[in-house]
This record gives sequence, C-alpha cells and structure tokens, in this order.
Amino acid sequence: MNQQSGESRPILVGLAGQPNVGKSTVFNLLTGLRQHVGNWPGKTVERREGIALFEGVRLTIVDLPGTYSLTANSPEERIARDFILKERPDVVVMIVDAAALERNLYLLSELLLLPVPVVLGLNMMDVARSQGIEIEPRVLSVALGIPVVPMVASRAQGVAELASEALRMVRQAGEYKPARPAIAEPHREVLAEVGSLLGNQVPSPYQAGWVAMKLLEGDQEAIALAQRWLPEASWKQIEALLAAHEDAILDIAAGRYEWIGRMVRAAVKRPRLGQISLTDRLDRYALHPVWGLILLLGVFALVFALTFQIAGPVQDWLDTGVVEPLRERVIRSLTGAPPWLSGLLADGVLGGAGIVVTFVPILVIFFAALALLEDTGYLARAAYVMDRYMHRLGLHGKSFLPLCLGFGCNVPAVMGARVIESRSGRLLTILLAPLVPCSARLLVLAFLAPIFFGETALLVAVGFVAANLIVLAIAGIGLSRTLFRGERMFFIMEMPLYHAPNGRTITRFVWHNTRAFLRKAGSLILAFSILLWALSYFPVPGLENSYLARFGHSLAPLGEWLGLDWRLLVALLASFVAKENAIAALGILYGSEAGTGLAATLAATVPAASALSFLAATMLFIPCAATVAVMHQETGSWRWTLFGVTLLLVIALGAAALVYQACRLLGFGMA
Repeated sequence: MNQQSGESRPILVGLAGQPNVGKSTVFNLLTGLRQHVGNWPGKTVERREGIALFEGVRLTIVDLPGTYSLTANSPEERIARDFILKERPDVVVMIVDAAALERNLYLLSELLLLPVPVVLGLNMMDVARSQGIEIEPRVLSVALGIPVVPMVASRAQGVAELASEALRMVRQAGEYKPARPAIAEPHREVLAEVGSLLGNQVPSPYQAGWVAMKLLEGDQEAIALAQRWLPEASWKQIEALLAAHEDAILDIAAGRYEWIGRMVRAAVKRPRLGQISLTDRLDRYALHPVWGLILLLGVFALVFALTFQIAGPVQDWLDTGVVEPLRERVIRSLTGAPPWLSGLLADGVLGGAGIVVTFVPILVIFFAALALLEDTGYLARAAYVMDRYMHRLGLHGKSFLPLCLGFGCNVPAVMGARVIESRSGRLLTILLAPLVPCSARLLVLAFLAPIFFGETALLVAVGFVAANLIVLAIAGIGLSRTLFRGERMFFIMEMPLYHAPNGRTITRFVWHNTRAFLRKAGSLILAFSILLWALSYFPVPGLENSYLARFGHSLAPLGEWLGLDWRLLVALLASFVAKENAIAALGILYGSEAGTGLAATLAATVPAASALSFLAATMLFIPCAATVAVMHQETGSWRWTLFGVTLLLVIALGAAALVYQACRLLGFGMA
C-alpha cells in the first residue's frame, strides 16, 4: 500500500459508484478546473483525472467509470477493478444514492473484498428525505465498519467532510476493518477448497481468496488468468469443482444480499406502505406509452423553440454588431495593403471562422437544455419510453442512450454503443448513430432555417429532425432484417429519482462543451476556412475563375438533379471536416457579394426548393471526419466504416434529390 511513504507525495484516490449517483458532481467540486480528460491506456473509455488540495495535501483523484458491479462483463467493470487491483489507490471513495441504498450497496459488497480502504459518500440525502426515507449515517458506519459521510453534492454539502474522511483513512489505514460479506453456508467449504488449490500460485497484485470467489462466480477473465497461472493438474481439480458447483453464484449473491439486509436494517427507516412519492406521481405520465411519447416530443420541441426565441436575437446581434463591423474595420485598415491580404483576413478568417462565434448562443442554450434533462433524471425516462421502438428497429433498449447522446455529438454516440453486449446490436447502433442530428447539424439548421423560411423556421426545423428520426427507423428496420439478425435482449436499466438540477454541473457541462467547440473553431475550422478562401481566390482574383469554382462546376450534373448550385455543393462537401464548416463555406462563397450580409445574400439567391434540398442533404450527410475515425476505432474494421459512410452518402443524396424533384413537380419554391 502506498500510504506507508508519507504525505509528501500526492494521495491517489479512486472515485467509484454506480451511474446517476452524483459522482461527477463530487469530482467537479473536489477538482474544480484542475482536471483533464483522456482515455484509459489501451481503451476507448474516458478517463477523468484531477487534483484537489486539501489540508495541505495534494490528492490525485481518478473518476472511475460508473458500474453496477466488478464482474468483468464490460470494459467499464474491468477498468474499475483493474485500477484498484493494479494501481492500488490509497483509498477508494464510493458515492451512493441514499434513496436507493440497497441497490448501491451491492457494488460496495464487491469493493470491500479488494485490498484498499473504502469511504462511503451517502449522496442525495435530500432526495431520500423527500421520499420519506430516513437514514442514520452513524449507525450505518458502525454496521459497515467504514466511514459514512452524509452528503448533498448538488449543494456542496458534505464534500469537504468526505475528503477529510478519505485523508484520515489513508493516515490510519491499519485500523481499517470492514464488515465484509460472506458466501452463503452451502458453498463456504467449496470456496475454501478452491482457495487452497490456488495457494500461493496467484501472483501479486491478486489475492487467492478474491480469485477463488471470482472463479465460483464464473468470471471469464479470472478463469483465463487461473488457467495461465496454474499447473494443468491443479487447474483440472479446480475445473472439476467449478463444474460440480455451478450454482455457487446463487449462494454468493445470496450472501451479499443477506449482508446488505443486515447493514441497512437498523440504519434505514422506510416510508409506510401505500405512500406515493413525487417520482411515482410524475412517472405515471412520463412512462406512459402514449403520454410519455407526447411528453418526449414536446420536450424536444421546447428545446428548439428556446433555441430560436432566446439564442436567435443574440446570434443576430453578434453577426451584425460584432462580426460585420470588425470585418469592415479590417478592410478599411488594409486599404493600401495587397488585395490578397485584405481578402485573407476579412473573408478567410472573419468571413469564415469568425461567423462560428455566432453559433455560441445556440450552443449554450442547447447544451444547457440537454444537461438539465439529464440532471433531473428525465433522460432515463426518455430511454424507457423509446424502448419498444428500439426493439422494432432490431436494437436493444440500451441503444437509445448512445443514440440520445448523438443529439450532442455523434462521436460519443458511436463510442456509447459499447454498453450493448450483442456485437450485431452494437454494429447496428454505430451505423445508425450518425443519422441522429448532432448539435453541429442542429446549429446549421438553426442558422439557416430562419434565413430561408422566416416565421415558419420552427416548423421546418422540427420537420427535418423528425424526418431524420424516420429515416433512422427505416434504415434500422432494413438493416436488422437483412445484415443483422443477432440475438434480442430485454431492456433493464435504473430509473433515478427526480431531483433538483445542480447549477454547477450544468454550468460546467455547458462550459466544457462550448469551450471544446470554440477550440475546434479556432484550429481545424479556421485552417479549413483559410484553405477554402485560398481556393476561392486563386489562381486569379474572382470567385468564378477560382480553383473552387472549377471543382464546383465539375459537379454541375449532380447539382442539377439535387437543385444545388456549385457553391451549395462545395459547402456540403466542406461539412465532412466539421459540420459547422457548411456555414463557414457559405460565408466565404456567398459573403463576397458587395453590400450584402450572408443572410440577405442567401435569402435572395437560394430558392426555397434548393434550400429544402440543401438542408435535407446536410441533415443526412456523411458524418464528420472525427466520427468516421471513431466508427473505425469502435468497429475495428474499415469495411464496416466505409459501408456506413457509403450508406449515409446514398441516403443523403437520395433524400435531397427526392425533396427537390417533389418540389419541382409541385411547382413549389422554384423561383
């Protein structure tokens, strides 16, 4: 254990817990801005690590993936237990939901079997009280034999006390004597026999008793390790015991649940039978098969309405009051400079990447709404309501969660497919995730819809989002009935209690995602905008004679069928680097017309039928380069990645052609 070396070095703290228990809130409160995000070595699972300075001691806090157990059935479970076993933190701080204590204590029953001190953070005490649940932390602490700290992390209550207890446990690690669960009576002798056969052949950092328990649980990783460690004769004996006692896992679980019952019996007082909680009353509507779906659609419609009504005016002010005056000032200040320099700064930099700044209000409103829905517990209800529809697409109910992430960004949506156990279900989810309109696509939609359609912009925007989801459903049904016919699994997930949102968590979520967007706008999009301007300026000044025009004109036959001129086609192709580049490209390609702003130029130049075709293609177009890279990473196959990109390209161009040709037949918006 590291604690023997004194406190001159950082104390390593593992932050563990099940999903939706407020673990991220505690991590953010402890580390503030002193944190960074990466990936676990050799894994694609996110690793968050931060520094906290407490009582003169530097704490290195690692936020472990949320997991319900420590059995090696998923990358998250392997990461959590391997970190504890191999990196040996000085202390593990486990955060639990006080309103669902019994369920949370199952993970604790496994943590206590590992050779690291544990401190229990009893979070959401206010939510538990609102449900009529009364908990005595001191009684629970005595029963468990570990420190228990009551908390309301959303109000920063108990967080300092939690850190203090964690530090005390490091200083007094020799006094750590938890009340660990035991296997039920029928299989205790078998457990001891397996442990005896393992003997001293189990290498550090593993312990024979823990490995024996995992073998009886049927843990595949433990089985593979034991086969590698043991002589063939010893493994044959253990294998025979495991085969003869396949039901041992039932006694292991029974022992843990009996232990959980004893732990909470004296410390927890439940509400009287028949008492209906606020969560129960709300869920009568939120989880209803009809009202729940109506509520879900209404919630997302409200998000878009807020985006248009609140962010729209701010966006207009940034465009007319900041970007355009700055562009004009640059042009005036460079009157005597070479024309290419003036064009580079005014059109390449400010006309392209500068316009991305006007996205910020839309981005802030959207991310704030998304964080609010997640923090209150509603997103889990949305997943439940959508479960039946996921099954019709050939997907597991869990697929809704990564697909829902796609509304923020398709990259985490693709990566989130790892929660699905079935490979066919995982692949299908990855292929469908880019059809969910990400925030970048929604930004383009929110920016262009008012320009093209004025007062009907909201109706058009909601229609395109609904069309995206309909296309997703059709594609899912088609793929699941042809290429994918994997196993179907029932949907099981936790329904967190409703609770008041945490302002700090929402603010940090908005700040983190907005900052990431601006950083991308300041690097990749800026570089692309300059490149696009250069292609539009050279070999001789004048857009019509540029390299870009030549390339765009070469696509004229395709453009005629889609109703798109060469500039719209180039803007569509530009979105492959980043979806926001569609606006940056339009700013350069259309913003060059003297005396007019981009909005006025587009409104006067692009017919309604072409606008509908362009938006249809944009909403369904191939994902950005980052998403394509992650698709390859998650599938491990260029074949599947290229199949997905080709499928989306065909869908996007087919939809755009269908929209334009329908408008043409109906005589709508052609002038």
